[in-house]
Amino acid sequence: MAVALVSKSERDYIKTSLQTASPLRADGRSLLDFRTVLLETGVAPLANGSARLNIGKVAREGGGGTDVLAAVKLEVEDVESGDGVDGGRVACSVTCSPSAYSHLSSNALDELQHDLTVILQQTIAHRSLHPSNLTIIPGRKAWLLNIDAVVLADSGNVVDALFMAARAALWDTKVPRTRPVEYRAPESSRATEKETQDSMDVDQGTSGFDTRDMARDAADFELPDYWDEGEVLHGRERWPICVTLNLLPPIHLLDATLTEEASIPLRLHLMFSFPPSTPPILQAIRLSGPGELDLAYVKSCITDGEKYARELFSALESKLREEDLRRNTKARDRFSSLR
Repeated sequence: MAVALVSKSERDYIKTSLQTASPLRADGRSLLDFRTVLLETGVAPLANGSARLNIGKVAREGGGGTDVLAAVKLEVEDVESGDGVDGGRVACSVTCSPSAYSHLSSNALDELQHDLTVILQQTIAHRSLHPSNLTIIPGRKAWLLNIDAVVLADSGNVVDALFMAARAALWDTKVPRTRPVEYRAPESSRATEKETQDSMDVDQGTSGFDTRDMARDAADFELPDYWDEGEVLHGRERWPICVTLNLLPPIHLLDATLTEEASIPLRLHLMFSFPPSTPPILQAIRLSGPGELDLAYVKSCITDGEKYARELFSALESKLREEDLRRNTKARDRFSSLR
């Protein structure tokens, strides 16, 4: 991951400050405190779901912080031609704004985008999280769910911000309701066809191999008009979040700034999902940076990480439900006024 450029003396000072009996961070937070998280859903009108999330925005100046925009777009894929997958599929993409990483070369920026895309894709597109309502016509058509995230600014902890923004956009996503359409010949044509067939039959009884009156499978679909623009993704409560532990054994800290990330290059990314009424699931784990860790230490980090992730998940869930209620009420009122 990209980090800020800091001097060796500054790195040593930050490490020393964190390893004292009373750890001190530049912004006054404790080791386990997050900066302020701001979230808004429905920010991209042309998307099926969207969210914008900021970590660490400076209230007085109205700027700063890690800023991520995520949007979900559904596209129809033809399963029969091999372009799509029966049941639908999920594709993730992360783009980093050059202005957010002005210190990186073009090649380094491409590598960063690729790394972030891989982390998001390997976790969110896993089959255990796959929504069951991406099928349009079984065996024929399905939805391709594209998750596009843009890092507009990076002041540290970009992976956690990406997962929170992606989860919010997926929570906000509405899958259009579809209605199967069958193509049938006009009644006059079918009557003529039946009269012709009857005149040719020696036995006027119906053959056991006659398939003319069998129900035909749907050949296409249409989108009925409805006020809520569709249904939410099935299993949206299972979408994971990430909590990153910045490791300075035997301690660790959360929500590191750019200078802290430059001083503590070893990070453990833990992706947890919290399905309702079931134990939490560790969806993925990724270690980045130089160095090795003792297995017992990693296990303790996972235990701690689950606790931090649950707190983060609960706060995010509460905000998402508030946003959900606000947007549904607004959409219902708008639809009623148009009728």
